[in-house]
Amino acid sequence: MGGIEFVLLATMAYDRYVAVCNPLRYSAIMHGGLCVRLAAASWIGGSLNSLMQTAITFQLPMCTNRVIDHISCELLAVVRLACVDTSSNEVAIMASSIILLMTPFLLVLLSYIKIISTILKIQSTEGRKKAFQTCASHLTVVVLCYGMAIFTYIQPHSTPNILQEKMISLFYALLTPMLNPMIYSVRNKEVKGAWQKLIGQFCELKSKLTSS
Repeated sequence: MGGIEFVLLATMAYDRYVAVCNPLRYSAIMHGGLCVRLAAASWIGGSLNSLMQTAITFQLPMCTNRVIDHISCELLAVVRLACVDTSSNEVAIMASSIILLMTPFLLVLLSYIKIISTILKIQSTEGRKKAFQTCASHLTVVVLCYGMAIFTYIQPHSTPNILQEKMISLFYALLTPMLNPMIYSVRNKEVKGAWQKLIGQFCELKSKLTSS
């Protein structure tokens, strides 16, 4: 699911690029057929990567201690249970991460370089603000997802800090998906109204408690 999300984020970056840099051709470029193909490519790519990593990992002979020191059946945590040299598996994980993590990340980076360049050329302040708002939620999720994943999987070989790795995994496996609906709906008028109402009720309750 993580691999699928990384590719989908790159696809969404392309969508934002077309919306900002080619707004008049948006409907013609991002038609339904292309969206379906991009989504299918994301699912196929992520699933094939997961299948390959699972097959390679479960060929390893495991030690007598089969307790996974992690919050989930994380790939790196399972590899550490092996009783043989796992350097080839680590190389495979690194290569997979570069293909499925860094390649989409570079595509996202390229898209935003083009987007920022276009936004800076917009004359009106309102136009620049509207263009930035189009990308703000997606950019926030990109920073959260890619930042945590790159820190976990793309790093020099060293003695791992297990506690740190658990906390990072907990963040991008649970907190990021929980924050996604809030991040993507922050511009929704109904959601804004609900938040304002909730904050108003909280302030009113706090005022009553203070006065009493």
